[in-house]
Amino acid sequence: MQIEEHKSLKNFNTFGIDCKARYFASVTSIDELKQILSSEKGNETFILGGGSNILLTKNIDALVLHINLKGITVVSENESHVFVEANGGENWHEFVQYCIANHWGGIENLSLIPGNVGTAPIQNIGAYGVELKDVFESCNALHKKTLQERTFSLDECQFGYRDSIFKTSERGNYIITSVQFRLTKKDHLLKTSYGDIQKELEQKHIQNPTIKDISEAVIAIRKSKLPNPKELGNSGSFFKNPVISATDFNQFRLQFPEAPFYEVSATQFKIPAGWLIEKAGFKGQRFGDAGVHKNQALVLVNYGNATGTEIWELAIAIQEKVKALFGIYIEPEVTVI
Repeated sequence: MQIEEHKSLKNFNTFGIDCKARYFASVTSIDELKQILSSEKGNETFILGGGSNILLTKNIDALVLHINLKGITVVSENESHVFVEANGGENWHEFVQYCIANHWGGIENLSLIPGNVGTAPIQNIGAYGVELKDVFESCNALHKKTLQERTFSLDECQFGYRDSIFKTSERGNYIITSVQFRLTKKDHLLKTSYGDIQKELEQKHIQNPTIKDISEAVIAIRKSKLPNPKELGNSGSFFKNPVISATDFNQFRLQFPEAPFYEVSATQFKIPAGWLIEKAGFKGQRFGDAGVHKNQALVLVNYGNATGTEIWELAIAIQEKVKALFGIYIEPEVTVI
């Protein structure tokens, strides 16, 4: 295992921000991880997975650990379900495609989400009516200080909307080394009503979709709306969709009856942040090399040489205008460093 100094992180974050790490190491085994965490340089660390959910605004004066643990294993299976464990360094989309190739259902709606398996539980990734918690069985994690390994159950992870125990009471304490999923082998529960999935299937004249059909529909939709980070720096959705109370929702609807919404419960409603940002006039706007994507207002982009600070200043300007116009605060989904 090699420890590099003053390493550029430009190729390790999907925004393509050229910040540097004081020290950098790519870890390929739990033993290596324990070894480096117990060393002098391991006293102060920054954990880096796929780099898809962070915005770097400064150099990192610490040891950046790139979690590169690989491997996918079938733990057990029965007639209806398979329990699959994927190590933290596996690319999320490649894992989804691996499962679909094996006819295992449950995560097809989560196709083409950037990032790695190990970071997926931290924010309970979700898209098109499905969240990670829907298929989550457990995860193994290593405590950064004690080096003790622990298994977190579904309940222990305290999953919420883009939230988990790893963002709250255990924030920064654990490194997720593997995740176990409970997937269906037959009688898949297909979810096609969210977003444009049904429309995409109808355009292809598919009446009885397979999990592969749904995955391909999601991929087509995401490609039409979201830029490829390899071509245009971004982290996918920058903001969470705000959830507001029924009282605030009724007031909002009086002023903006045309606004789309999703009923979360009898007392809570979700408003698409992309709609709010577009109505605030930011969709397709460019400010130097920082901007808002022309096809999806939720996506902030780096046109080449934007700094993390410039992108963050744009995000703040969006938050302030949305709050002023609609009385709604939109919270970043991306972690700002």
